[in-house]
Amino acid sequence: MDRKLLDLLVCPATRQPLSPLDAQGLDALNRAIAAGMIRRNDDCPQSEALTEALITRDRKTVYRVDDGIPVLLVEEGIDFTQLERSA
Repeated sequence: MDRKLLDLLVCPATRQPLSPLDAQGLDALNRAIAAGMIRRNDDCPQSEALTEALITRDRKTVYRVDDGIPVLLVEEGIDFTQLERSA
């Protein structure tokens, strides 16, 4: 993702800066998605694995990136703390 664009993006709910989710976090999230343990903020299951994602500074919310385009909709965000609760 373009660094200039990334510097402008913030979480639509908390206004926190966003940064790319690291490979380890992405792998853990995708394992939980494959196991059916991840739900989006709109309470729908996240069924598709993520190839790229952005995470808030406090590491609580993840937003997927589809084909290089960040999906910054509050209802489609993923509560990253689900990983801790499912462990």
